[in-house]
Amino acid sequence: MHNDFLMHCFIYTDMKLSDVSMKLDKIMKCLPHFCRGVVVKGFGRGSKQLGIPTANFPDSVVENLPCDLPTGIYYGWAQVNSGEVHKMVLSVGWNPYYKNEKKSMETHVIHSFNEDFYDSVLSIIMLGYIRGEENFSSLDDLISAINNDISKAKFELDGEEQIKYKHHSFFTDHKTSQDKVSAIKPLKANLNNDALDTNSNL
Repeated sequence: MHNDFLMHCFIYTDMKLSDVSMKLDKIMKCLPHFCRGVVVKGFGRGSKQLGIPTANFPDSVVENLPCDLPTGIYYGWAQVNSGEVHKMVLSVGWNPYYKNEKKSMETHVIHSFNEDFYDSVLSIIMLGYIRGEENFSSLDDLISAINNDISKAKFELDGEEQIKYKHHSFFTDHKTSQDKVSAIKPLKANLNNDALDTNSNL
């Protein structure tokens, strides 16, 4: 994770330096975070209203996030089933613009797919933080912010420290099939990046 990049994001939002330091420390302790789960139907607005399709994790994965992980926009790597690994941006929280009543994890995989992948297995590694949740005065402002998030994610994930996670064993040492999808359990954060619980039966 690039500390200077994070510091710039926080200062830009006029946070006090002491608050910046505390929030940065919380994020650093929670990342990288590894998640795997079956894609479920979400609010149906990513493609229709925003033109930016997202994949939703089930509640079991959301509830397994580290307690100290702040809500906001993150970047990292994503894989659908056992396919290629792509860059991604992830929204964690309540989406103030839509006033969600339930916390969600909505992943935009930066890749063009021919069809949706509901009921597929989505694996992600969260590596960095872009910004906190914000409310927007218009849908156009929201779309502009998301596109800006995507651009930042692309840039950050080209860094040497981030690229190595694209080839992490989390993506290569598992197999998925329809008869095993229901057996997937939420993953816990692996703060040391060592003995990762990757549901080895997959």
